[in-house]
Amino acid sequence: MTTPTRAPWPAPAADGPVRATVTVPGSKSITNRALLLAALAGTGGIVRGALRSRDTDLMAGALRALGVPVDQHTTMVIVGAHDGLRGPATVDCGLAGTVMRFVPPLAALADGPVRFDGDPRARQRPMTTVLDALRTIGAAVDGDALPFVLHGTGSLPGGEVTLDASGSSQFVSGLLLSGAGYDKGITVHHDGKPVPSTPHIEMTVAMLRAAGIEVDTAETATSVATWRVAPGPVRGGAVDVEPDLSNATVFLAAAAATGGEVTVPGWPQHTTQAGDAIRGVLAAMGASVVLDDRGLTVRGPGRLDGVDIDLHEVGELTPTVAALAALAGGPSTLRGIGHLRGHETDRLAALAREIGALGTTVRQTPDGLTIRPAPLGANPDRPWRAHDDHRMATAGAILGLVVTGVTVDDIGATAKTLPDFPGLWDAMLAGGSGPGRSD
Repeated sequence: MTTPTRAPWPAPAADGPVRATVTVPGSKSITNRALLLAALAGTGGIVRGALRSRDTDLMAGALRALGVPVDQHTTMVIVGAHDGLRGPATVDCGLAGTVMRFVPPLAALADGPVRFDGDPRARQRPMTTVLDALRTIGAAVDGDALPFVLHGTGSLPGGEVTLDASGSSQFVSGLLLSGAGYDKGITVHHDGKPVPSTPHIEMTVAMLRAAGIEVDTAETATSVATWRVAPGPVRGGAVDVEPDLSNATVFLAAAAATGGEVTVPGWPQHTTQAGDAIRGVLAAMGASVVLDDRGLTVRGPGRLDGVDIDLHEVGELTPTVAALAALAGGPSTLRGIGHLRGHETDRLAALAREIGALGTTVRQTPDGLTIRPAPLGANPDRPWRAHDDHRMATAGAILGLVVTGVTVDDIGATAKTLPDFPGLWDAMLAGGSGPGRSD
């Protein structure tokens, strides 16, 4: 697996239209949810087609710290049976939102104290919502952000909690994933602005039900959403992980940016992954998008169209869409993404700064960006800054296809969710198919 590095990476320019078939690794979102549910089951489980990346290694490490046997192979993870979660333990969250927000609700069931910490930027990410919710249902927690200590007693009463999850859907998913292990289960009421990235909550609910857990959902006219997870045993077994569609969008964007053609095999006909929304986005920008037995194929147009689009439900696509918008023939407005200010970095400010440095006019709005394309050029003395953010790094790679001289200061940030991104990118440009996903 690639080790994160800050060595500058010269983004390779495309000699012409990119034409390739690119096989991408498994979904981080599905992998980490499956690992946590297998740990909660206690009877063990197998995750096939799993992603191996920094974020999934951090999840596996967190579970091991809590006493769960986890044996990682290339794309298969075996979670062993155990007699209960234990402390004292220390969990390294790195910069993984799925670890810092999913594991504390699980660790509340541990017998003993569990300390959580992570990368410096992780200490700035919002955590109060999930920690206060755990306090409400009976957990004892010292601290309101990383680092904090959760004092487990081997069980948790559970019950009802009302929170504002408008900052991240992970607050809801984290509580739901472990709710079946609480004495009274858990009922989560959201009261606030709309929750972003709801496909991720739908993924959580679908995976809980597949594990034999009873989940009820409800929405009201006042925008209050309710999810109820009943207490009960969690079914272990095997889970097959889909390709990571959000990571795949970067390669599809290469076709759109260069007027080429890229196919991603194994694209599911039906999925809860947010990355599936790229089909509509690229079509709106003028690309041809075809989903068939081969997978998903994108053919780029002669010139991309600007778009006015609400990305609230699929905010993780924003860096890719913003990079393409900078190459379009007209202005674009990206809306509904104010919550991205609390991700690995303030993604709106970072995108405005980095795309602007290439010559495009980018204006931040309260909930998004407006992008007015202009002739682009790279400053050899100023690399594209990744800001410790994997999606910022890949956005720089997209622009580097058509803007000569782009360098990315930390391409190693991509190891968070996409191991060996430079190798995959080079293989795509060579017309290859990339590494497979066999065990």
